[in-house]
Amino acid sequence: MTTDTSIRIELTPPDIRRWQDGNTGIEYVHTFEGRAPGPHVMVNAITHGNELCGAITVDRLLDMTRAGLRPARGKLTLSFANIRAYENWNPDTPHANRFVDEDFNRVWTAEALDGPRQSVELTRARAMRPAVEAVDLLFDIHSMHNPHGPVMICGPLKKGIDLARAVSIPEYIVSDKGHANGTRLRDFAGFGDPESPKNALLVECGQHWEAAAAEVSWQSTWRFLKVSGVMDATICDREIVDASAPPQKVVKVSDAIIANTTDFRFAEGLTGLSVVKTKGDLIGTDGDQPVTAPYDDCVLIMPTMTHVKPGLTVVRIGRFV
Repeated sequence: MTTDTSIRIELTPPDIRRWQDGNTGIEYVHTFEGRAPGPHVMVNAITHGNELCGAITVDRLLDMTRAGLRPARGKLTLSFANIRAYENWNPDTPHANRFVDEDFNRVWTAEALDGPRQSVELTRARAMRPAVEAVDLLFDIHSMHNPHGPVMICGPLKKGIDLARAVSIPEYIVSDKGHANGTRLRDFAGFGDPESPKNALLVECGQHWEAAAAEVSWQSTWRFLKVSGVMDATICDREIVDASAPPQKVVKVSDAIIANTTDFRFAEGLTGLSVVKTKGDLIGTDGDQPVTAPYDDCVLIMPTMTHVKPGLTVVRIGRFV
């Protein structure tokens, strides 16, 4: 039972301690080589400690490697990131273990990694850095605080949008420049460089603990592995439930709405991926101040419905492109 009756926990976090001894010299990081040359691909889980769907996917993949699964070409790296935060999982306080000291997904600059500052997350990022820098393609599996349809976060560059389209799910692709308070893993170094062939995607699979998020994680991972070319297509096709996919929609993020009070409330009926049709229509109220759409067909991306505080980004907004 959880102390928050609004939260329904449908997923069970796997015990990943059996994967601690990686084969790369880095704990919880495993690399497998194919028979032919090809790209080096990474599938990463638990960038945040309460994102169970990614842990389930990488745990299942590692079980398959024990049964003999190997890439057909190139290299496949499977990793668990913020182990310390994941170890703190408690279903009675399921929001409490996102990180230990700071957000692991905001420390990915050379300045932070090479600098003097210390934290649990920086220590782990520094340990993982050689593995991350070695890969050509990264798939980083996440989930969301509030109920929300799955989205693929591809960054601001055309190469990210193209890769997201090739994976073909989820239906919504979000193109953005990241966050003002730090650099994400998917934007690190060559992943965020338009001149580099390296590329990365971040999939938000749904609400943290809903069963559907685990299925989105598994299906999108296998589609990514197929597109990357690292795995034999026939193996991928055995895991991909339905080869068809709805036409994708690309949303380019234009702005972030920041709360000025603890009393930010969205207009009735609005949720993640809602479209506010007309410029000037109400998005919500911040205390007694109305917040309105700055343009027609304004899409709401990952709104924060609870635990609002001044200075928090309560929603990002964007346009279809």
